[in-house]
Amino acid sequence: GFCTNLFLSQTPGNILAQTNGKTEIFCELKREHTGVYWYRWSQKRQNFEFLVFSNILGKAIYGTNISQDKFSIHGTSAHSSCSLHISHLHASDNGTYYCSISQSSQLFLGSGTRLRVVDVLPLPPKATQEPISKKPRKHITKRKAAGEKGACSPLVWVPLATSVLVLLLSLIPTAYRLYRIRRRLWLRIHRQ
Repeated sequence: GFCTNLFLSQTPGNILAQTNGKTEIFCELKREHTGVYWYRWSQKRQNFEFLVFSNILGKAIYGTNISQDKFSIHGTSAHSSCSLHISHLHASDNGTYYCSISQSSQLFLGSGTRLRVVDVLPLPPKATQEPISKKPRKHITKRKAAGEKGACSPLVWVPLATSVLVLLLSLIPTAYRLYRIRRRLWLRIHRQ
């Protein structure tokens, strides 16, 4: 069976390439493996096609009718990543490409890379510039900006509010003492 998983990280997700050009798909391997398989899912033919298997020694085994001139495998010496190079691109190369490793009789697939081959690549969108306005701009002086910001700025009112609160809390014991002194005086006066 096929299983998509977190053992493989495949990039990019989509490729738009030009006819007769070339492209590359990367596969990062996060688990030990004996080799990497590459498959293509064809939407048109509705089937998975085995392209090539590359073992950790770098030996490649190609699928039926798969050209070695078109597909080649490149890997790192640590076997932690592998890439599929596709050259001489044509519309027949359209499809979703998957890297895969085999473990416990299961094939674990990468997330897939959708390749679309076109005769002419679309032009990149032109950067649009904002038309230069002839309206006079409102100039704000530093004093005005400070006046607009200053009164409501948290940098001003938070320390101010904290200071007022501390001051009020420090007045509570003083107010209580004054209350007790006043009460004593009132009691003395009424006793006499």
